[in-house]
Amino acid sequence: MGTIFSKIIAGEIPAYKVAEDADHLAILDVNPLVEGHILVMPKAEVNYIFDMDSDAYASLWAFARQVAKAQKEVVPCLRIGIAVIGLEVPHVHIHLVPLFTAQDINFTKERITVAPERMADLALQISMAR
Repeated sequence: MGTIFSKIIAGEIPAYKVAEDADHLAILDVNPLVEGHILVMPKAEVNYIFDMDSDAYASLWAFARQVAKAQKEVVPCLRIGIAVIGLEVPHVHIHLVPLFTAQDINFTKERITVAPERMADLALQISMAR
């Protein structure tokens, strides 16, 4: 497939990494709904989350849970919302979105811009909170 996420995983495109292990990567979304919006993905290129084998599926959610806990320590919010949409990039990914209201996870609203310096700082803080 050669998705943008595969290129990020391969190091061909830079990203604000917040967590990584042998099978998964978590990065800050560069077009976030709110500050601190994270994308969690398996390194294996799979198009549809329900096509993942059971072990990989469970492992992805366990990794996302660890990332969300660190994210909540760093990013002021009431909760971390979760969304799996899968239409925009044909590579499984979970959105972890800091929430104050349900509108914070509304994918039809305009995305925000976060300064590169702030993105780098958030990525470092979240990675250190793990």
